[in-house]
Amino acid sequence: MQRNASEVCSARGCGNPATWALRWNNPKIHTPDRRKTWLACDEHKESLSDFLGRRSFLRETEPFS
Repeated sequence: MQRNASEVCSARGCGNPATWALRWNNPKIHTPDRRKTWLACDEHKESLSDFLGRRSFLRETEPFS
C-alpha cells in the first residue's frame, strides 16, 4: 500500500507511518504563533525532537492520527 507523503515520518529515508506531530517554529523568522510540523514515527520521534529541541524550535509534540 502506498502512503500519502504527508502521512509518513519526516526523517530522511524513512517511509514509516507517522504517529507523532512535532510542532515547531524558528523564532528568528516566524511569528510566535506560527507552527511548522514535522511528522515522526515511533522510531524517529526522539531524534527529531532532540534536533528541534537543541535549537529551541520545538513547541509541542502531539499524537498524529
